[in-house]
Amino acid sequence: MSVQPASTAFLRLAGVGKSFAENRVLVDLDLEIRSGEVLALLGANGAGKSTLVKIIAGSHGHDAGQLLIDGEAVRFASPHDARRHGIVAVHQQVEQGVVPGLSVAENLLLDELCGASGALFFRPGNALKRAAEIAAGLQLNLPLQAPIETLGTAERQLVILSRALALKPRLLILDEPTASLSTVEAERLFQLIDHLRERGVAILYISHRLSDLQRVADRALVLRDGRLAGEFAAPLDLAAAVESMLGAALGEVKLQPLERGETVLALRDWQLEAHSAAFDLDLHEGEVVALTGLLGAGKSEIAEVLFGLRRHHTGSIRLDGRDWLPRTPREAIAAGVFFAAEDRARNSRVPGFSVRASMTLPFLRSFSRFGFIDHKAERARVAEQIEALGIKGPGAEHPLELLSGGNQQKVILARWLLGQGRVLILDEPFQGVDVRARRDIGQRIRASAAGRATLVICSDPDEALEIADRILVVRDGAVVAELPRHDLQRSEIVAHLTPSNPSRQEMARI
Repeated sequence: MSVQPASTAFLRLAGVGKSFAENRVLVDLDLEIRSGEVLALLGANGAGKSTLVKIIAGSHGHDAGQLLIDGEAVRFASPHDARRHGIVAVHQQVEQGVVPGLSVAENLLLDELCGASGALFFRPGNALKRAAEIAAGLQLNLPLQAPIETLGTAERQLVILSRALALKPRLLILDEPTASLSTVEAERLFQLIDHLRERGVAILYISHRLSDLQRVADRALVLRDGRLAGEFAAPLDLAAAVESMLGAALGEVKLQPLERGETVLALRDWQLEAHSAAFDLDLHEGEVVALTGLLGAGKSEIAEVLFGLRRHHTGSIRLDGRDWLPRTPREAIAAGVFFAAEDRARNSRVPGFSVRASMTLPFLRSFSRFGFIDHKAERARVAEQIEALGIKGPGAEHPLELLSGGNQQKVILARWLLGQGRVLILDEPFQGVDVRARRDIGQRIRASAAGRATLVICSDPDEALEIADRILVVRDGAVVAELPRHDLQRSEIVAHLTPSNPSRQEMARI
């Protein structure tokens, strides 16, 4: 991608700082975001990126320095105040951008309904039409009258993006926008970003997916420990950027083949839905298998059947050679089938729970003696996992939500490594984590793979290539390709994501 010519600075930060009590999160930041450019922001988890975004978007005030828009100093009192100045943010936490209990259409219309005259001029007869217009900004084909809870994480993320675009921002902040999107859906977003750039919109793009940054960024800034640590122009030198981000070079991932044992889980003549094609699937002891596919392909739904969260249409499941079908997650856990769901905040985290309590929650019985919990044994096991995964944070007794996203993800993984599992299913375990945390998580998954089968769901082919011995491609609820990892190229995975002659319905999803 060619470097865009320098353009007018829409937003400039001069000496901006922010502290929480004694913790200095941002220190003397000087940067500018120019109209008509995509500025990438890199940094490890905990580097200060989220705090910087919240200051620019009006959620936090700054303690020092100035924010200047078109050369004039501003101080935002709220996100609404920032939006009045043309700044719209799409945050990483999807649950913060949708309202449960409302329909998809109502969530698309939230900003208009909450405006000064939105409710006064709202007409139910026009709502679906206007919602469809907003969804068309990203060419979405969604059930507008359905509750927002019926959508998956990726679809809810696209709803939030569509609503942000409808505000016609001058600065659009995208925080991990492709974290739950596959390669094809991400490319559709990138094409939209190209169009916005041409219209003169400034874009601040935060992502741990380095391939994203290579594709869209005109310039990149690196944050480390709340300070600017480097600046790079396109085409980005990703190796240098990562070294600047981490303070050290990161070597290439080289997978050591794992010893493949007996079949642990077997699916035969298996159909997820009545319209889905039947397929067979074997997961072996000691093997790590990745499941990848487009948005709506059925990846998470297959996992949910295996964990007792939904029913499949037909076909058999055998666990360790015996017919098996869990009716509830409790039955799955009792049989040693563990599942870490995609939406960490909604499905894996209990508000206010400590790191220790979050980690040991499903296995308290194993720490119980005569009805009392052996806290010494519990703390010892938690300490082992914290050390093994390199979990950074204030301590095991502090709330999980105080940790960075990458460390929260490590705690959720550690939870399921505490039990004696036969099948471990991890849905998007690398979502929103930096490259070092991704390596730590991947290494721990593979190092602990003996004695169980491991199934990792990845929307990003690069993540699948980093973790798996075999890669399975899912399309329309069925496994349509099985690809051994040896000498496999990313392009080969992408080629299987869509059919050679897609139907109109499949084209709408693409």
